[in-house]
This record gives sequence, structure tokens and C-alpha cells, in this order.
Amino acid sequence: MGEIVNLRRARKDRKRETAAKEGEANRLAFGRTKHERTLTGQENTRAARLLAGHMREPGTSEKPASSDD
Repeated sequence: MGEIVNLRRARKDRKRETAAKEGEANRLAFGRTKHERTLTGQENTRAARLLAGHMREPGTSEKPASSDD
């Protein structure tokens, strides 16, 4: 014979496990200090500036030189 399971308790246990997993994910995503958030923002801004600096202006594309040798 199988073990007797209290369904109400099993449902509550499952809900607690789900909440614990979600809490862990939130701590990883949002549990950073203000300094870390600021540093990440500055790094993203710098990367965007560098990328924008390497972009060509519209209408200034160089045409490939034809080699009629």
C-alpha cells in the first residue's frame, strides 16, 4: 500500500518550493548594490558611445573602386 498524503499540505509545500525558486531568481536579478548598478549603467553608456562612434554617416558610403586593369 502507498503512503497516505495530505493533499492540502502537499499543495502548500509545492507552492513554497515555487516561491523559493522565484525568490532566488529575483535575488540574482535584482539583488545588486547601487554601486554595481551605477557601474553597469556607465559601462553600457560607454559601449553605446563607442558603437555610435564607429557608425558611418548616412549617405557617405564609399563606392568600391572598379579595377579595369
